[in-house]
Amino acid sequence: MALTDLFVHNRVILTHFDSYSAALLFPRWDQTLLWPSALPGDAVPMRSPAIITPEFSGQAVRQAVIDYCGFDPTTLERVQEFNHWASTESGPVRIHLLRFTTRDAPKAAIEALGGEFKPISLLRSSAMSELVLLREVFNLIVSAGVP
Repeated sequence: MALTDLFVHNRVILTHFDSYSAALLFPRWDQTLLWPSALPGDAVPMRSPAIITPEFSGQAVRQAVIDYCGFDPTTLERVQEFNHWASTESGPVRIHLLRFTTRDAPKAAIEALGGEFKPISLLRSSAMSELVLLREVFNLIVSAGVP
């Protein structure tokens, strides 16, 4: 499956959590917080399907991000507890959460891809649908303590 085909029905939230300073950072890409692009304008939340087919595979998406972006696979993990989906005119879209496990956020790598790491407090001008997803990430990682 080509990268473009895979990301028709998948989006990614990248994050870095520094447990020492309790700083949770997210890259902002041009006008979106999702990689490689924002959700379509008609997207609405939906329940997870009973059966997850290969085009929505979390591991396939993680590997595609690693391959395309050149990230070290040992420093990027998929947070399986994050399970969000959106219904769109062209079909369901799964939103994946990938977390950098490095001591410091890989700012240079994100900047090379056209993004910039920011704390959630500086992302308030983002789309409300995306901010709701980031709040879920915050609740999962900071409040619930998901490693």
